[in-house]
Amino acid sequence: MKDSISPLQRMNKEHLSQMRSYDVFNGDADGICALHQLRLAHPRPEATLVTGVKRDIALLARLVAADVRESEITVFDISLDVNRDALLTLLARGNKITYFDHHFAGEIPADDNLNAIVDPAPEVCTGLLVDSFLNGRYRTWALVAAFGDNLHASAEKDGASLDLGQSALSILRELGELLNYNGYGRSMADLHLTPDDLFQALMPYEDPFLFFAESPVLATLRDGFALDMDLARQQVPVVDNNGGRIFQMPDQPWSRRVAGVFSNEKARESSRRAHALLVDNGDDTFMVSVRAPLSNREGAVELCRRFPTGGGRAAAAGVNALPKTMLADFVDAFAFAWPGP
Repeated sequence: MKDSISPLQRMNKEHLSQMRSYDVFNGDADGICALHQLRLAHPRPEATLVTGVKRDIALLARLVAADVRESEITVFDISLDVNRDALLTLLARGNKITYFDHHFAGEIPADDNLNAIVDPAPEVCTGLLVDSFLNGRYRTWALVAAFGDNLHASAEKDGASLDLGQSALSILRELGELLNYNGYGRSMADLHLTPDDLFQALMPYEDPFLFFAESPVLATLRDGFALDMDLARQQVPVVDNNGGRIFQMPDQPWSRRVAGVFSNEKARESSRRAHALLVDNGDDTFMVSVRAPLSNREGAVELCRRFPTGGGRAAAAGVNALPKTMLADFVDAFAFAWPGP
């Protein structure tokens, strides 16, 4: 299996000077589908792909380390705030940057070389932002992104504009959930497919229904998803009250792979309650996934940003490495954020 940025790591400085186009994207369904839509409309086959697992979001630092200058950089679905220092460095080096994202951004830099299409509204994902940018040209792929980001209501609303029935929407939903499932892991070794390989598998397909019918990668993802979710659904909550539920899982590849889809499933299962999933990192920390109640998609990022390595968006956020010594503080903060009726 390839490592996370093998094309970039293999470049020497002479090769770097010749590479003028970079596509930087989150390795989940939203990041991949956002990139796919834009490149269907505006192909850029020469672009170097820079990506990682779902939680690997400080991606612009790789371009800074590679001394990228005077290039075209397009960014999808990674927090501008987390990448702020690297972004400012890349702008100072004469790069032109287009930035699509829906996470917390903070103050957006004012620079003629930056075109920031950023909206942190809880019912928006990056795929939907690209869809708006393209005037709906490849909207079915935007629906895949939205389903993958657990924005089912947004996806179904936009699906109605295309006159899609429930059978078609079910296919797009399964695609979104499978693509999203593939993005979670501690490293690329946990994933069934690297995000750049998965994007390459999507590239020939303007029509997600044709991809669903023909692509051999779906069988791999579908089988893995079924096995992993069977293990996950055997877990019982360690906290269960009117305000929310908290689940805890062991330090295993399967538990890391299902972190996102399991959290989304539990949120849909009890839409008026908040949910958190703690996955043991094996180093006295937990990876945390948080979902605000679907009935009120607010508060997740504020909670997670109170802890080291926390971030995300209002409806869904996380902490990459919550020290176990802070677990009691997290449980208290979770209960305070969502006390229930």
